[in-house]
Amino acid sequence: MKFTELQLIEPILKALTDEGYTTPTPIQQQAIPIVLNKIDLLGCAQTGTGKTAAFAIPMLQNLYKTKSNEKGFKKIKALVLTPTRELAIQIDESFKAYGRYTGITSTVVFGGVGQKPQTDALRRGIDILIATPGRLLDLMNQGYVDYKSLEVFVLDEADRMLDMGFVNDVKKVIAKLPFKRQTLFFSATMPPEIVKLANTILTKPEKVEVTPVSSTAETIKQAIYFVDKNNKRDLLIDILKDKNIKTALIFTRTKHVADKVSKELAKAGIKSAAIHGNKSQNARQKALNDFKENTIRALVATDIAARGIDIDDLTHVINYDLPNIPESYVHRIGRTGRAGANGIALSFCDFEEKAYLKDIQKLINISIPVIEDHDYPMKDFEVKPKEPQRGRGPRNDKPRSNTSQSKPSNGSSKRYGNR
Repeated sequence: MKFTELQLIEPILKALTDEGYTTPTPIQQQAIPIVLNKIDLLGCAQTGTGKTAAFAIPMLQNLYKTKSNEKGFKKIKALVLTPTRELAIQIDESFKAYGRYTGITSTVVFGGVGQKPQTDALRRGIDILIATPGRLLDLMNQGYVDYKSLEVFVLDEADRMLDMGFVNDVKKVIAKLPFKRQTLFFSATMPPEIVKLANTILTKPEKVEVTPVSSTAETIKQAIYFVDKNNKRDLLIDILKDKNIKTALIFTRTKHVADKVSKELAKAGIKSAAIHGNKSQNARQKALNDFKENTIRALVATDIAARGIDIDDLTHVINYDLPNIPESYVHRIGRTGRAGANGIALSFCDFEEKAYLKDIQKLINISIPVIEDHDYPMKDFEVKPKEPQRGRGPRNDKPRSNTSQSKPSNGSSKRYGNR
C-alpha cells in the first residue's frame, strides 16, 4: 500500500513526498482511515512504529477540510498531550512538516523554560496545541488556554504518563475538555490502570495494535557482554574505538551514571553528551541537536529522557545498564533498526543484572547471543552489599533474584560494528 491509496489530500501528499515518505507503516495503514472518519481510536503501539504520523496526518486533513474562513485569532482545534519535552518538540516538528502546505498552525508548550514565547503564540492563535501536562495546567490556570472550539484530543504515551506520575494531571486536563470530541489514545503497554483510563475517555473506539511490546524488530542485531560493573566504562570505551560505530545512543539507569559515563567518554576523546531530567531544556535540546547533526558520536540517556527520541540512521544502541523493567529493553533498542534499516543493540550485564536479563529474554522469547571474546570478561560472581543511602527510601533497582545464569552462544566475536 502507498500513501496515495489512503485518500489523502494533495497538500499532505506533497508534504509527504518532500519528507521521502511513500509507504505507510502498519499502524499508519490501520489508523489513518479510522481517524479520517472521526472515530475514537485506541492504539497499542511501541516506539518506532510511526504512530505520530498515524494521528498527525489524518488530523491535519480533517482540520484542513473544516478550516474556518472567519477573521480574527485562530482557536485551538486539537490538543496533543505527551509526557516529555523532547517528544512534544518532535510531535510539533512532525505537524509542521506534514502540514506545511495546509495553512494549519501549531505550537508546543512545556516546562523548564520561560512561558512568554508560549503565551505569545497562544494569544496569536493556533490550530493545534502540543503540550506536556505540568506547563499546560499552569497556562490553563492562568487563563491562556481556551478549549471551546476543540475537536480532537490525543493522549500519547499513556503508560509513560503513568510511570512519571502524571495521571492526575492528565485527568485534570481532560475534565476541562468538551465532552463532544474525537479522542485518540496511544500507549505502548496496557496495564490495568491505563485500560481503566482509556475506558473513561473513549467512546466506541476502534482498536489498532501493532508490534506487541514483547517483540523486537528482526532488523536489530542483538548481543550481550557479561562484564563486571567496575569494568563497564573501559568496555564501552573499547567498543567505541570501532570507527564503524557512527552513532551510539547509550542507556543508563540513573541520571548520575549518565553524567559520569559522558564525562568518562570525553576524557577518552569520544565526543558525547548526557540527556536526562535534571538538565535544562536548552542543554537537552542542544545535546539532541548535536547528536542528530553528528557533532557528537554518543548520547548518554535515561529512559524517560530518551522516550520518543527519533534519530535518523541511528546505528547502535548500547545498554550500559540493563533496565529492571523488561519492556524498557524493547523500547530502548527500538531507537535503532527503524523503517527497515539495520541496527545493532549491545548490552552490558554484570552479575547483579542477570535476573534482569532473564526477564528480558523471557519477554522477547529470544536467547540474546553472548560476545565472550573481549578484554573485560566477568570475574565477580557474588552480590556486593549496597551501601545505605541517606535520605532515600529503598532502591527500586534491586534484582528479583541472583540465580539466573545465561548460556553463552556459539559464534562469539569481539567487535560488533557495522558489517
